[in-house]
Amino acid sequence: MTIHTINKSIQPQRELLLQHSLYKQIQTVDDLRHFMEGHVYAVWDFMSLLKALQQKLTCTTTPWFASPNPEMRYLINEIVLAEESDLTMDGKRLSHFEMYLEAMKASGANTATIETFLDSVISMQNIFVSIKISDLHPKIKEFLNFTFEVIEHGKAHEIAAAFTFGREDLIPDMFSEILKNFQINFPETDLSQLIYYFERHIELDADDHGPMAMQMITELCGQDTQKWREVEAVSIQALEKRIGLWDAIEEHIHEMHLATT
Repeated sequence: MTIHTINKSIQPQRELLLQHSLYKQIQTVDDLRHFMEGHVYAVWDFMSLLKALQQKLTCTTTPWFASPNPEMRYLINEIVLAEESDLTMDGKRLSHFEMYLEAMKASGANTATIETFLDSVISMQNIFVSIKISDLHPKIKEFLNFTFEVIEHGKAHEIAAAFTFGREDLIPDMFSEILKNFQINFPETDLSQLIYYFERHIELDADDHGPMAMQMITELCGQDTQKWREVEAVSIQALEKRIGLWDAIEEHIHEMHLATT
């Protein structure tokens, strides 16, 4: 199997995600805010996938020892550098998650729910318990549970699959679709930080992180057919969970529309 084979296998789920009806539901500033309030969980848990890979592929403990594959060590550290400490519009260093929170606040979206959830994660010291007791939509819970189950039980190539085919490889196309609506429909609202965040992802993921992540998969799987099969299975599941997240956000937007009519 190869990257080409995986891309062919996941094409049905990828098309469902890229053609999801959610995009057309984002018609007002309130719709956009509701989108961000659901999407932020994907922005946050992506960072955990990234750090799990860094732990698997580099040395993050002391005493330090060189990890076995210098090329993968470079690839993951390069991605971590940008994701965890990128430049904001005004030249600060922030993670992409922190940038997203700032964009939410600037647009008037509610950050209290995600902040309360993260407080629970810190206090409970058990991500699965925090997910279970939260008031999140069941499909957002499923999305998060899948991510952290892969992190907890997955091998490096399975975590890389969720990271690459479930996230990095999709971001340029998904965000391009969303941006088209933003710039047309919301001229009266300051979305500069959000648009910067999306455009930064399109630039990084299309030009750098996407190809790096694909190379990482190839390095991790090599000629091992079983590993390629496991990458395929995790990639399909990751996309299905992402579709579920989009369903949850769309359902919330629809409920808000009904409540205001």
